[in-house]
Amino acid sequence: MIPPRNLFKIVVFTIAGLLLSGYAFAETQPRYKIAIANYGPHPSLTETIAGLKDGMTQAGYKENVNVFYDVSDVSFQPTLIRQMLTKLKANKPDVMVVLTTPVAQAAKQMFPQTPLVFSAITDPVAAGLIKDKNHGMPNISGATDQQDLDGFITFAQKILPHAKTIGVLFSTAEDNDFALVKMLKEKTKTHGMKLVPVPIDNPQDIPQRTRLFKDKVDLIYVGASGPIQPSLPAIVSVANTLNIPVFNVDATAVKNNEVLGSFSVAYDKVGKNTANIVIDVLKGKKLEDIPPNYPALKDHEAVISQKKADQLKITLPKDLAGITVIK
Repeated sequence: MIPPRNLFKIVVFTIAGLLLSGYAFAETQPRYKIAIANYGPHPSLTETIAGLKDGMTQAGYKENVNVFYDVSDVSFQPTLIRQMLTKLKANKPDVMVVLTTPVAQAAKQMFPQTPLVFSAITDPVAAGLIKDKNHGMPNISGATDQQDLDGFITFAQKILPHAKTIGVLFSTAEDNDFALVKMLKEKTKTHGMKLVPVPIDNPQDIPQRTRLFKDKVDLIYVGASGPIQPSLPAIVSVANTLNIPVFNVDATAVKNNEVLGSFSVAYDKVGKNTANIVIDVLKGKKLEDIPPNYPALKDHEAVISQKKADQLKITLPKDLAGITVIK
């Protein structure tokens, strides 16, 4: 039998040994720094970043333990992008995550040797980030938020069976927006519909340009455009006076009963898809060997606002299987 005094010493030394070994393990764990360059505060982008962090945590990369995030945005001011990127790069990140087309384009031009992972970008080929949709480049790959437009139009036709025309605002300063218009034109034609695109040169013109949809469209679609999304309340305000239903790329506005519906990519999933690519880079995989990620149909969610439908005097179909109805 071990004497009590000796037993006490054994316990103390055992605990101390465990603490020391744990400390030594923590000290030997790789520590990574991830810079996150965001365009501005917006629900979809915030959700993307949250999904990225959640995906990293689930894979064992714990914030402030073995991975550290340096997050910055420019409040949708394009003239500040280069300054933000320079500041983030000065902190020597292992990987830089670049959200939205303008930020990703600037980063690729400025840092040809820095590992870049793009996120929340509709068409990285049209944006000039990669050369073909299935392959990364030597210093960039990433996760897109490319919506299933067939799924969206099918959803819109289900809610508005007599709709024949879709209106969309697009920024003339965004390659992302031109890509969206091109894809929508192709898809609306396939579904026997017509697209009415209206260009925006200055976000201040959005309310006036939205009025151009009067008597010309059956619904307005607002895509994931950096210059246009922040003006969603102004678009909705005008659309309400014209009695035109609005569908948004992000479901938050539907859940707040601001717009009628959304068939959108779940942005937390976009963030998790981004995390998977970041992890591959941290493990030493070359970006040119990492194919860009495109959301699957299952990564989308269909949401409709009953309150907004009532305001617009729209009778929703009885069969709403697979659609979340916000009361």
